[in-house]
Amino acid sequence: METLRLQRSARGVAALVLNRPERGNAFNQRMLDELHAVLTSLAQDRDVRVLVLRGEGKHFCTGADIGGRGEGSGGVTLAQMLEALDTFPKPTIAVAQGGCVGGGLAIAACCDVVLAGENAFFSVPELRVGIAPSRELSVYFMRAMGARAFRRYGLSGERIGAADALRLGVAHEILPAGDGEARIGQIIDAFLHGAPMAGAELKARIADIVSGAPASDATGEPRGLERSPEAREGVAAYREKRKPAWAPQD
Repeated sequence: METLRLQRSARGVAALVLNRPERGNAFNQRMLDELHAVLTSLAQDRDVRVLVLRGEGKHFCTGADIGGRGEGSGGVTLAQMLEALDTFPKPTIAVAQGGCVGGGLAIAACCDVVLAGENAFFSVPELRVGIAPSRELSVYFMRAMGARAFRRYGLSGERIGAADALRLGVAHEILPAGDGEARIGQIIDAFLHGAPMAGAELKARIADIVSGAPASDATGEPRGLERSPEAREGVAAYREKRKPAWAPQD
């Protein structure tokens, strides 16, 4: 791949790195196409349990590469790529350092967990170049910080430092200096203890609730996953006082 780097571990962790550090990992058409293709592939790969998204170099992602050249056109749209990440059926972690700006903030907002380095900053600077964020992007920005905060930071373009990002809910945690990788590993381990199929069902259920879909339980129909192989294994493991088969055994 030209704009991404993918590493996979034996534990089922896929580390996907945005790899255009000379452009602040700003995305061009090539990166959008590659991101969409990789996300689609990893979503279907049963060996992948957790996705960690990072940026190479100084910044996580500084948004669209509006000053870049040779980007091409006619491929996957930003909205399509974000939807693929937002609906990814496995736990996702964004590790943000430096700038997480514009579309980069939308990428982070599509992840289940956002971990911010102490030097991370977030912003919605579109108005400063004469562009109002699209409806699709605004949905993700509002999800990240809420409508009230978005009215301020979307209109002003101000930078949101790591501490304010934590306060607003843009980030879940600030990574401790010098010990960030250990903390990331702890969160990954917590995800690996959850049943993967049930986790995919929960992510889909949360999306339905947010969209306003009626609760399926109100129909009186049985919840299928309660009879799934995972459910049977989970109950058996509990009774036998052992870890279930999907959990790390070390």
